[in-house]
Amino acid sequence: MTNYFQMKATNNVAQIDIFGEIVGEKWFDEETSATSFRDALKELGDVSTINLSINSGGGSVFDGIAIYNMLKSHKATVNVYVEGLAASIASVIAMAGDTITMRSGSMLMIHRPFTVLQGNAEEMRKAAETLEKMGDNIVNIYSDRTGIQTEEIQQIMSAETWLSAEEAVEQGWATKLDKKEAVMNSVPKEILGLFSNVPKNVLARVEKKTLSQDRLDLIEREKQTLKLLKDEIGE
Repeated sequence: MTNYFQMKATNNVAQIDIFGEIVGEKWFDEETSATSFRDALKELGDVSTINLSINSGGGSVFDGIAIYNMLKSHKATVNVYVEGLAASIASVIAMAGDTITMRSGSMLMIHRPFTVLQGNAEEMRKAAETLEKMGDNIVNIYSDRTGIQTEEIQQIMSAETWLSAEEAVEQGWATKLDKKEAVMNSVPKEILGLFSNVPKNVLARVEKKTLSQDRLDLIEREKQTLKLLKDEIGE
């Protein structure tokens, strides 16, 4: 069975794996919530180094921000390894690293945050305003880590940009490239279906995984509601 989220510590060095979706409330084994991350981090005890491996399509913005802040405030040196894909809010979590290593063939994806909801036009306009504020906060995190001007990052996010390992290092999103080949398993194609510009080579490499019908139904509802929101705000 795949261990999507786990933490373990040996001789003051902790290994953390985030290989699934970031969520507000954990219901499935493949998910990571801020609460589960916090509890596991406490159980590690006093460690001096955290090695964080990421292969995730993203998920909940606020839970991802909380995980980012927990890592940033931790006294340990944090080394991030993008094992396959750090997309959406998972790319924000990656920015918490003192070092950020891209495996050969791995990718970062940066985009504007989106949400799913049901409601009238006024409620959707309010949601759009909230999304803009969330996006501004993420822009600041990216800018602080990369040194790229906020205006340029806003353009990068609006375009839903997929960065190769080499591009991520060259442009300052990561610190080094590791020739160890990336593996994009544990990222279901259904999750990537929420994004607009997924490269074909990424789809060809992610896990062909059968999700539960409940998860598939939820993802389909999210896609339909997201389309309604984009239509309402004119995107």
